Amino acid sequence: MSEERAWRRGGSGVEGNVRTAAVWSQVRALSESRQRELSRPLRVLDLGGGTGGLAVALAEQGHTVTVVDPSPDALASLSRRVAESDAASRISAVQGDADTLAGTVEPGSIDLLCCHGTLEYVEDPTATLARIAEVLAPGGHLSLVTAQRVAAVLARAIAGRFDQAKAALTSADGRWGDDDPIPRRFDRDELAEMLTRAGFSTLEARGVRLFSDLVPSAFVDSDAERAALLELEEIAAADEGRTGLSGLGAAVHLVARRD
Repeated sequence: MSEERAWRRGGSGVEGNVRTAAVWSQVRALSESRQRELSRPLRVLDLGGGTGGLAVALAEQGHTVTVVDPSPDALASLSRRVAESDAASRISAVQGDADTLAGTVEPGSIDLLCCHGTLEYVEDPTATLARIAEVLAPGGHLSLVTAQRVAAVLARAIAGRFDQAKAALTSADGRWGDDDPIPRRFDRDELAEMLTRAGFSTLEARGVRLFSDLVPSAFVDSDAERAALLELEEIAAADEGRTGLSGLGAAVHLVARRD
C-alpha cells in the first residue's frame, strides 16, 4: 500500500504504513516524552518532509511543525494534505533545504528536528548535520532516518548480483554501481561518529524496514496481513541484542540529543 493510499484511509498514514510505522512509534514516544518534560507543545522542523505525513501526525499531537523541502510538487501535495487536517493552523511549509535553514528559523529555536530519508541525498552530510545542530535548542533532539549499507549488500547478493553486493560492501559510499538510485548509504559507526563531531550524543539506533522492502505487496494486501507485518517489524526493530535483526534494516533510525 502506498503512503498516499494509507493516508486516504485515515489520518496521516504514518501509523498504518509498513514503511513508516516503526519510525513513527519512536518519534511519537519521543515527542510525548519531551512535551511532558518541557510542559508545552514542541517546536518541530521536518527537513525534507515532502508531502507531510509525519508533519500532520505531529501537528495532530498539538505540536507546531515547519516543513522544509526543496520540491514545489511535494509542498503542493503537503498543502492538499494539510487542508484536510484538523491541525492545519499548526503546520507551515517553506521551500528550501539544509543550506537555507538559518534563514528559515531562529538558531537554537527547534525542540525536535526530523531528517528522514534526506541525509543520503544531500551533497555534504557532515555540513548538513552541523546546520541541523545550529537550529536545535540545547538539549533538543534529532530523529534521523537514513539508508544503511548492510541491507543493500544482502539484497544484491540475494538477487544473485554478487558483483554489486561486493561493490556496496567495499565502496566508500555504499553504492552498488552507477545505476544505484541511492547516492550514498551509511554504516552505524560512521553515523555515530558524524553525530558526535556535529555536537550530538546518540541515544538510540534501530534498524527499520527490515522486511517491508523485501515482502511483495501481494502479501500485505489485507488489513490483517499488514497488521501482522507491522507487528513483526516492530519486534525485530527493538530486538537489537538477542538476534541482531535490527542491524539488517534497509534504513537505520537514530535518535540523538544536541549537547
